[in-house]
Amino acid sequence: MALDTRPWLADPDALFALLVEAHRGLSAEESRKLDAKLVLILANHVGDTEVVREAVALAKASGPHPATPP
Repeated sequence: MALDTRPWLADPDALFALLVEAHRGLSAEESRKLDAKLVLILANHVGDTEVVREAVALAKASGPHPATPP
């Protein structure tokens, strides 16, 4: 299976708001732990190491997060 990057979200703004709300009130360390847990849960749902490998490569190739100083 290859990584499918076509847009599938019916409401991407709602998903973004859900993720922002999940981090509200958390410390930086707690946010990193939440992100790590979420990645592992979703990777397990995908169930294909090669697809996850492609996703990691794509995420790393997209450069630093906009909030990260250069």
